[in-house]
Formats: sequence, structure tokens, C-alpha cells
Amino acid sequence: MAESLNGLKRTNMCGDLRESHISNIITVMGWVQRKRNLGGLIFVDLRDRTGILQLVFGEEINKEAFLKADLVKPEYCIAVTGELVKRQSPNKKLPTGLVEVNSQNIKILSESETPPIYIKEGLDASENVRLKYRYLDLRRPDMQKIFMIRHKTSKVVRDFLDENGFLEIETPILTKSTPEGARDYLVPSRNYPGKFYALPQSPQLFKQLLMVSGYDKYFQMARCFRDEDLRANRQPEFTQIDMEMSFVEEEDVMAINEALIKKVFKEVINEDVVLPIKRILYKDALEKYGSDKPDLRFKMEINNITNEVKDCEFVVFKSAIDNGGSVRAIKVDNAADMGRKKLDKLGEFVKTYKARGLAYIACKEGGIKSPIAKFLSETQMQSILNKVDAKTGDLVLIVADKDNIALHALGALRLQVAKELEILKDNKEFNFVWVTQFPLFDYSEEENRYIAAHHPFTMPMDEDLKYLESDPGRVRAKAYDIVLNGEELGGGSIRIHNSELQETMFKVLGFTREKAWARFGFLLEAFKFGPPPHGGLAFGLDRMIMFLAGTDNIKDVIAFPKNQNAYCPMSEAPNMVDDKQLKELGISKTEEK
Repeated sequence: MAESLNGLKRTNMCGDLRESHISNIITVMGWVQRKRNLGGLIFVDLRDRTGILQLVFGEEINKEAFLKADLVKPEYCIAVTGELVKRQSPNKKLPTGLVEVNSQNIKILSESETPPIYIKEGLDASENVRLKYRYLDLRRPDMQKIFMIRHKTSKVVRDFLDENGFLEIETPILTKSTPEGARDYLVPSRNYPGKFYALPQSPQLFKQLLMVSGYDKYFQMARCFRDEDLRANRQPEFTQIDMEMSFVEEEDVMAINEALIKKVFKEVINEDVVLPIKRILYKDALEKYGSDKPDLRFKMEINNITNEVKDCEFVVFKSAIDNGGSVRAIKVDNAADMGRKKLDKLGEFVKTYKARGLAYIACKEGGIKSPIAKFLSETQMQSILNKVDAKTGDLVLIVADKDNIALHALGALRLQVAKELEILKDNKEFNFVWVTQFPLFDYSEEENRYIAAHHPFTMPMDEDLKYLESDPGRVRAKAYDIVLNGEELGGGSIRIHNSELQETMFKVLGFTREKAWARFGFLLEAFKFGPPPHGGLAFGLDRMIMFLAGTDNIKDVIAFPKNQNAYCPMSEAPNMVDDKQLKELGISKTEEK
């Protein structure tokens, strides 16, 4: 039978008690981690979010409490009052391991069935079970530590931005659909039949309007929603540290965010981030690492060996070069003895990135081993090895194809090889880099038009404005991403603040003037009234917490996440709604056949 507190007050958290508290009469409350009955004594480990404390129940201490303690089981919720004493058998592994409670009174606040998952650190249980019983999963100490880190991070961010003149302002959750990017989540309106709100993919337009309003520096812990196919570290709803600033250029935004990163990593995990953070141009990131979010914790840079092999007889190389492509290579240190089976597997891997295949050169002690050696002269072979700086014991991996295919395939390959060879196994560093000057546009073959690479409100580089309508693919953006260990941590840009230029941007994207005004008229109208130059950035808070907490699973840092199918096994959302609700909204269902 569950008991009520009936006026009983907790005096201390379990994990806070130390030798300085000895002789105090204390009351602690929490969950039973485990119980050990040794006959005349019962030991109970009591757990709350701060840690574990040992409780001792004995017939000589208090017989009634002793008999009642014998009834408790793991995960019972209890309250205990007693004297804190020196622990008879110290446990140096616990912060509270030098003290224990001689328990004089116990209340069983609620009982517990046997949990479907163990409440312990390092749980090895299926993700589906963890998500179905998420409230128990969150009870585990390692999960609670993550959310303490999340809380502390949010507080440090708020304090830093407040100290630097930012105002926290909330923007609408129910807004207008402006489909130009990921798919919106739509919310039907009862008051306006047939019309829909959209949940925000980001507060982009509203934060720009706040700059028009003169707030100068804005930030928000913004909830955002994207109805897109999920990948390993994507969720349909997530949190951004969103900010915008007036009268700034790229370096101003990057500088304040570097200072924010330094503050967060120092305050939360005592990690010193060296400033300034290095920069790399987008085009150089692709050329060297095959990615716009390069992992710089290891070298293995991509080399263009087209000139070295342009006169060789290997048909794959010749075909790629003749068709305007290139031949690219990476060097893997001390991997010349990689077996044929692994090399064939890597060949299949690059084919998933549309590459035609993978060639290799193994620099062994006894000489070169390579299936393409017969197509290369001794001079050509040596030129390749010199270009990639290969030495005895190294392995050279080569892809020949269209530039974008070769670069992306090798970019993915260098990560895959690093993973398979455990190159980063003991690497605990945080390697930040800014990637700058992204293309303003991508060309969509599917839609047969240019689409915004970042979003339609990004400012072109001043020197590229002249190409905006005549050669859009040549235009670079005043955009910047902050990348950490090969993951995009955040991104932003300087925004267009001129109504005429914004209309030109929409025109290049294939919008008629009427369509542009129908979708974004409130922004274009606002730009008639003295908008300041402005720009900003948004960090993915969830991804930042992953790094700070040392987990590689985004679901670990979100209290109640969805699974890979955007479904919640615990609450069973999404789910059916009453026909009455649908009727009020003017919505009818189509039965699936």
C-alpha cells in the first residue's frame, strides 16, 4: 500500500551526503537500486538523480523500520529518515561511499513491478524497448547525466548571449507553409476550413523581421520540425540555438559564435577550444576531403593525380579523363597489407556512391603490388607515389570518374577506412573548422531549375552579384557552417536585406513575381521600411549535446524521441483521431487499399 508524505520533507539529495554531514538526522527519498538481507541487517542502495546512498536497517536500530524494509523491492519509491553515520565498509567507488544511514523510519511511497529494462548504466537493450519504456530508460544514471549536461549547456548559452546583448524572443509555432526545402508538417485550421498552418522548419523569416523591428540581437531555443525521411541522427522535431544580429558581416557572426563555443565547452566539460577556429573554403573542403563537413582529425587527403596518369593505357582512367572527369587518390598509412577481401569490399563501397570501381597500389617491402601496374610505366607509377607521398607500407586507393562522383566517393571512403582501421579509436579531440563560401545555388535535374543551396534569403558574395541572373551556378554565398569532427554543428549566413535583390533571387529560383509575393510578401513588404544588414546562425542543440555527452546517438539526448519511422513506441504517436474532430476540421479520410 502506497503511503503519502503526510508532511515529511526531504532534507538532502542522496548523492550530496559526505563525512561533513555525519551525526545529522536526515530524510532522503528515491528509488531502491538493490536490497541485501543479511539476516539481522538489511542494506538498501537508494538512488536519486544525484547518486546512490547506502541505507542500513537493523532490528537494533528500529525493528519496525527493519520489518518494513524487508518488503521493498528494486525500483520501489521510498522515503527514509535516520542518522548519517560513518560507513562500516567504505566503498571508494562511490562519492557517498564513506557514509551510510542508520534508518529509523521508512515510508513506501509507491511499489514497482519488475521493470522491463534494468535501471543501470551501460544498458544493453533494444532501442525499441528503451523507447517504449522511455520513462524508465530516463531513470538510468547515465541518461540523467546527459540531461544535466543538456540543462547546463542551455543555461551557459543563455547567460553568454544575455551578457553579449542578445534578447530571447519566441517566434510562432503555427505559421505559414513556405515549401522551399524539407517537407512541412501541416496543421489544419478549424476556423479557416481548407487552410493549414505549418510547423516551422526554422524561425528564419521571423528572426529577419525582428531585425527589421530594430531588436539588433535576437536568440531563441527554437523548436523546429521537418517532415523528412529520417537518417541515423535526424529527428522530426529538434531544437536549435537560433540567433540573428544586425549591422554585421560574416566575421562578426563567426567571432561571437566562436566565443560561445569556447564558453560552452569550457563550462560544461572543461575542454579548452583554441581560437580562432580554422577556416576552409567550400571548394577546398571538397577537393581535399570530398565533403563540405570534413573530419580533420586525420589526414588521408584526396589528391588529384589526373596529370600523372593522363597518358597511361588504363581504359578506366582514360575514359574518365576524356569525359571531362578526373582521377583522384587517397593514401592510407601502413595499410599495404590489407587483404584482397577487404579491398574488394571497399570497391563495392565506392560503387554505392556511383563510382565505377576502386583501383589500388600497395607499396610492399618486396615492391609494388597493384592490378593496374601493367598499364602504368615506371615513371607514371613513381609520379603517383610522389604526388600522394606514399612510402613503403602505405596503400593508395584510386577512383576515376566525374569530378563530383570521384570526390564524394573518396570522401566517404576515407571515413569508412578510418572506421575500419580504427584510426580514431583513441582520438578524443574536438576538431572544429569553419567551412565558408558555399555555392548559392544547386541545380536540380529533377525539377530542371536552380534551388537554394542554403535558403532563398542568403546574400550572394558581392563580387558574384553580376553573375546572379547570367550564370547562377557560379555565384558563391555569404554562408558559413561550423563543423566538428565531420559533423555539421551549425550553419548560417548573411541575409539579403534589399527587396529588389530578394525578388531577383526568387526569379532565379523560378518564382514568378506573383508567386514570390504570395508566399513571401510579408517579408518583401517589410523590406520596404529600412531593413538593416543582418545575418545569423543556428546551432543544432541536440547535436551539440551529443558531443558534450560523448554519445553518437541523437535519441540519447532528446527526452522523448521518435524512432527511425518518426513513431513514438511509448505514446503510440501518430495515431487515429475521432471522426468528430475530423468533421470539425472539414477533413475526410481516404481508406488505404
